[in-house]
Amino acid sequence: MPDFNDDLRLAHVLADAADSATMARFKALDLKVETKPDLTPVTEADKEAEELIRGQLGRARPRDAVLGEEYGSHGNGPRRWIVDPIDGTKNYVRGVPVWATLIALMVRGERGDEGVVGVVSAPALGRRWWAAKGSGAYTGRSLSSATRLHVSRVSRLEDASFAYSSLSGWEEQGRLDGFLHLSRNCWRTRAYGDFWPYMMVAEGSVDICAEPELSLWDMAANEVIVREAGGRFTSLDGVPGPFGGNAAASNGLLHEDLLGYLGGS
Repeated sequence: MPDFNDDLRLAHVLADAADSATMARFKALDLKVETKPDLTPVTEADKEAEELIRGQLGRARPRDAVLGEEYGSHGNGPRRWIVDPIDGTKNYVRGVPVWATLIALMVRGERGDEGVVGVVSAPALGRRWWAAKGSGAYTGRSLSSATRLHVSRVSRLEDASFAYSSLSGWEEQGRLDGFLHLSRNCWRTRAYGDFWPYMMVAEGSVDICAEPELSLWDMAANEVIVREAGGRFTSLDGVPGPFGGNAAASNGLLHEDLLGYLGGS
C-alpha cells in the first residue's frame, strides 16, 4: 500500500497557514463579506486562505491538480487536492467558532478517485482531525501529540445520536418525512452543522449524520477521516465516497438504517 505520510505532513503545513490567516480576521469589525451567485457568503479570509494553500501546493506539489471552493479547478492528473478554505462561513461571519479548513488529497486508481489524506482544522475550537489511507484517523494538536479515533459501537437506532445541519434542505428535496421519522426513532438529535458532525462520528460521540446537498469540497476530507476511524461514508443512495452531492455517515453498524429512512426521495 502506498505511503501518504509526506502528503499528510504537507496537509498539516497547509492547515497551519490557513489557520493563521482565518484566525487573524475572525471577529474583525472590518471583515469584508460578499455574496456569491448562489447567495452564500464569502469573506476575504476564505479567499486568502485558499490562495495561501494553492500557493504552497504550487511550490510543493506543482504537478498536482487543485479544486477549491473559491477559485475552482486547476490542473489535471491522477492526484488532486480538494480545498474548502472555510467550511461554515456563515458561522465565521457571525462570530460562531464552529468553522474549519478542510483539505483532502484524492488519487486516481482503477476504481476512480479515492480520498487518501484528510485534514480538518478548526482553530477557533482549538481542534484538528486528520487521517491517511491505511494509517487510521487521529485528533490532537500535532502529528506527534495525537489520539486515535474510533467510531462508536452503538447498534440500535433507539440508542443512537443523530446529527444534521438544518431542516430546509430536507424539505426542498422531498426527504423531510423520512428525516422527521428518523429523528423520532433516535435517542437524540442535534443540529451541530457543517464539518463537526462527521468528526463526532469519527470520535464516537455521534453515531449517524447526514446532509441533503453538498459539494465535493464539503465532503472529501470528512470522508477519509470517517472511513479511517472505522465508519462508513456514502451518498444518501448508498454509493461509497464523497461524490453523490449529499452525504450519510455512520459508525457502520447503523448505516443501512440511516439509508432506509433518508435514501428515498
